[in-house]
Amino acid sequence: MILIDTCIWSEALRKKQSKQPEIVERLSQIINNNKAAIIGPIRQELLSGIKDKKIFNKLKSHLTYFKDIEILQQDYELAADYFNLCQSKGVQGSNTDFLIAAVSKRLKITIFTIDKDFKHFNKVLKLKLL
Repeated sequence: MILIDTCIWSEALRKKQSKQPEIVERLSQIINNNKAAIIGPIRQELLSGIKDKKIFNKLKSHLTYFKDIEILQQDYELAADYFNLCQSKGVQGSNTDFLIAAVSKRLKITIFTIDKDFKHFNKVLKLKLL
């Protein structure tokens, strides 16, 4: 399994042609191999801000193909620990990104992202990034 970050989904779902077609192609390969994973907060980020109800429902319908990885109490606790550890080293990030890191660590899975924050996290957390 590969945990797909919001930025990758967003790149693939752009209305206009992707500026990074190799990212979209890699995501397609991951999906075709049934390796794509998602968590609820990523699903929420993808659906948030879509004003057109028809587009919202269409995306929601497409995303139902991908079942959420269950988030456990220990994931939230590890995410908070990661937040505190990174902050103590001068590395900032969002709660969702630290939760992604925690879930990936527990499951020993790779994160597919182009979010530069994860490169900074990786200096402290030693994540598996694609």
